[in-house]
Amino acid sequence: MGRYEDKVVIVTGAGKGIGAAAALAFAAEGGAVAVLDVDSSAADTVVEQIVSAGGRALAVPCDVRDATSVNAAVGATVAAFGGLDVLFNNAGIIRYGEVPDVSDEDWHAVLDTNLKGPFMMCRASIPHLQERGGGAIINTASVQAFASQKTVAAYSASKGAIVSMSMTLALDHAKDGIRVNCIAPGSVRTPMLEAAAHTFFPDDPAAGLVAWGDAHPIGFLTEPEDVARLVLFLGCDDARTMTGACYRIDGGLLAAIAV
Repeated sequence: MGRYEDKVVIVTGAGKGIGAAAALAFAAEGGAVAVLDVDSSAADTVVEQIVSAGGRALAVPCDVRDATSVNAAVGATVAAFGGLDVLFNNAGIIRYGEVPDVSDEDWHAVLDTNLKGPFMMCRASIPHLQERGGGAIINTASVQAFASQKTVAAYSASKGAIVSMSMTLALDHAKDGIRVNCIAPGSVRTPMLEAAAHTFFPDDPAAGLVAWGDAHPIGFLTEPEDVARLVLFLGCDDARTMTGACYRIDGGLLAAIAV
């Protein structure tokens, strides 16, 4: 028996990276997992992996920026699996540029995906969590909510807001037995990070990834599976007194910056 037997889980941005690792981990521990992603083929691939391993999963195309798409995805999950117990809001994007160079389109793309998306997913999901007598929400923030870098104004703004929103949600819904936390990863070996390495280290992206890993006190990049283990802990009953907080999984990066 896994920690998620008889539990229903939604993971957004679940077609790759942290989301895919979490979806696979939830399913491996018995959860029925709705794999939400704007890239339907990527979601299908993750579901195929889960099903081939004997798990239960449903691929649900979803654009978290669109309320109609969000409501339909949550509805499809509940219809397929009979309820909802855990929501992992992980979908996210980044755009680079100093503020004078950031277009309205890029600003809204980042804020709508990284902040409005989790808000709408929570709005659609919380009534179903209440019907189950409680549950858990985990939101993906970032170390850049606390210590930023150049050219990421929209991204850091969205992630700082996720931390604040998570605390308010935790206070509002403690009475419902719903726990809400967020996580703050450092550099994680995901397609997003690999794309950034090609942007900033076009001559040798692999060396760029190594350099970013070396910048963390542990000396290497976090893997998506590392983050998934934290997410699964926060979503299960072992974390029953943990709510309203943000948990770093950053290889000591913020501790080093504080020094």
